[in-house]
Amino acid sequence: MTTEKTYRQTQDGPRADAMTMAGLNLIQQALTIYDAELRLAVCNVRFQQMFDLPDWLVTPGASFDDTIRFLAKRGDYGDVGEIEPFVRGRVDVARAFKPHYMERTRANGRTISVEGSPLPEGGWVTVYTDITRTKRQEALLRARSDELSDQLSGYSEELTASNRQLEATITALEHAQRQLTASEARARLTTEMMPAHIAHVGPDGLYTYSNRRLTSVMPGSKSDILGLTVAEALGPAAYAAIKPRLEQAFAGTASIFEFTHQPSSRRIRAAFTPDGQTGGVYILSMDITEETQTRAALQQTRRREVAAQLTSGMAHDFSNLLTIILGLQSRLARLGLPDPAPELIEATHAAARRGGDLLNRIADMTGEREHTPEPVHLPGFFRDLEPLARSTLPEAVGFTAENTLGDATLMLDPAMLQDSLLNLVLNARDACGGAGRITLTARRVQDTWVDFSVTDTGPGFSDTARERAFEPFFTTKGDDGSGLGLVMVYDMTKLAGGRVTLANTGSGAQVTLRLPLRVAPDPVEAGLILLLEDTAEIRDALRDMLRADGHAVIEASSVPEARELLAGLPEISALLSDIVLEGEETGLDLIRNLPRDGLPVILMTSLPPDDPRHAEARDLAPVLRKPVTPARLRALLSQKDCPR
Repeated sequence: MTTEKTYRQTQDGPRADAMTMAGLNLIQQALTIYDAELRLAVCNVRFQQMFDLPDWLVTPGASFDDTIRFLAKRGDYGDVGEIEPFVRGRVDVARAFKPHYMERTRANGRTISVEGSPLPEGGWVTVYTDITRTKRQEALLRARSDELSDQLSGYSEELTASNRQLEATITALEHAQRQLTASEARARLTTEMMPAHIAHVGPDGLYTYSNRRLTSVMPGSKSDILGLTVAEALGPAAYAAIKPRLEQAFAGTASIFEFTHQPSSRRIRAAFTPDGQTGGVYILSMDITEETQTRAALQQTRRREVAAQLTSGMAHDFSNLLTIILGLQSRLARLGLPDPAPELIEATHAAARRGGDLLNRIADMTGEREHTPEPVHLPGFFRDLEPLARSTLPEAVGFTAENTLGDATLMLDPAMLQDSLLNLVLNARDACGGAGRITLTARRVQDTWVDFSVTDTGPGFSDTARERAFEPFFTTKGDDGSGLGLVMVYDMTKLAGGRVTLANTGSGAQVTLRLPLRVAPDPVEAGLILLLEDTAEIRDALRDMLRADGHAVIEASSVPEARELLAGLPEISALLSDIVLEGEETGLDLIRNLPRDGLPVILMTSLPPDDPRHAEARDLAPVLRKPVTPARLRALLSQKDCPR
């Protein structure tokens, strides 16, 4: 152990450099290293001695062309004609950075072999060997031999030169191999760091390459897949989903498509590219579950906007017509008409009121409603939900809630989720009739989804009901149903990026809300919050909420006052500002010209969503709708995208 430590110490610092130079000075060959600019980096003492060079040409930094010029003027290269063209020619050859071997006889009669190899960073390492004695022996051998000896001597000389050239070539090949190995290592490291599975399948259907990311993209798949078929690596369910596209790729047709990986419930995007050289296929697979959830939520929001545009004008006119009908029926009722007129008038009244209720449901369904997730403690959510659900049920209908996620806190919209689940409980109550049992279950699905299932012991869904359940106004309850309950549940679930499924269990029906599983982030670290609000009562309430979470609070009621505080207090960790404030400037003006970059910002407002200032605010920072709840405020402060 002591010897190894001593050895390592000798390799560090100036001492290692000195030992290296001492070793180079002991060898019989001259050695030089010139950098990419052809300036001397290293040479040994033998180089100066062999060519009898002055000190300034063996000092680091000496230029290659100065050395060639010095030797040419001294006659080492013989009669070269004009010096400068000769020097430029030598420099141009050197800058080509190609391995070479040559022999030349100097003016003093000594013969030198020159072997040069380029460096990866540019530049040269060159070894000079005095082969005068070898050449003399070769000459003596030729002089003493007859014709056969002359021929053998020629062969020997050629073989010697060939061996020297071969050694130079081997050196270059070894260097190229090292570069190729390093390049392959970098390429593999890059592919293994990518959040996607990259693979190649040969024409025989067997994997020839994989960046070992398959299990992270599709959990449950095999990790060591080289030599396996795609079916063996993925399993039968996933292979069945991609088999047609894979066969097309083997036939020469590229494709990009999406499918659901059933074992993990993840959404996968795959790209198959034919390999025209081998007949195989290149495969790229990515987990796009979160992207799909976000896309579904955006699509549902857009559909709601279109539905609102289509129904708003119609609902306004229809409301006016219902008002006229109700007014006319009231006048008819006061006329004292004989039977059966009063009964018909009351039926018309009931129908008109039902139409008004229907308009309100349509307004709720198509009106502006944002998905606002916040940390929800599931045990507490179930405790609050159970009494609400039980209060709607007759005594003969039992209710059980099962939370299999334990003490989990997830990012959910509690109001939307509670409305949806209560709606499903009411539907299950009607399906049970006078007696039965309803079960609400929450369970985790592959760390990707959370399922909320409502199961009843009723007759189950008919085929027609399962096909048309999400159609507006479709109902199996006759006059007692509006046909909008499940539609609203579907709408709210899609806004969250989830989906709704219907099934029969054999003993009743089951409706499942599948929502993205988002574990609530850790509480934000307490800091100094600048609270910008011009209404004293609201400012007091917000201050109490922030202090309850451990934050210190500094307050302002106008933009100029807030600017002064931001400029003078660098310890302010976040800004919570109303949009509309006292004075001419708004919270938007402050954010557009913040005196500090990167400050986390949250905007608050009671403006309607269609107000231009509200729309502009959403492009600048997260927007908190008033009235503000502690949970929603806490959730926004915890978000990583809170900074402007």
